[in-house]
Amino acid sequence: MKIQPLGDRVLVKPLEEAEVRKGGIIIPDTAKEKPQEGKVVAIGTGKRDDDGKLIPFNVKKGDRVLMPKYGGTEVKIDDQDYQIVREDDILGIIE
Repeated sequence: MKIQPLGDRVLVKPLEEAEVRKGGIIIPDTAKEKPQEGKVVAIGTGKRDDDGKLIPFNVKKGDRVLMPKYGGTEVKIDDQDYQIVREDDILGIIE
């Protein structure tokens, strides 16, 4: 199944937090926070300004991005978890 986001929305696959920390401590699932980092899988058709001109995206497919903890819409595609967020909600690109 494929999903093509519409407008200024971006499909992001959250990157999982490591289960073992540097000190060797194992973090149980119940103590893990929601992922704030993800990889852009697909971008929408774009946002238009007041004159109808298409505004280019700042992110592109394959970018690692920083997202807010509690934003976007969670979806499940072929047993994989994804989030659909507006480009404006993305906090930054990780290089």
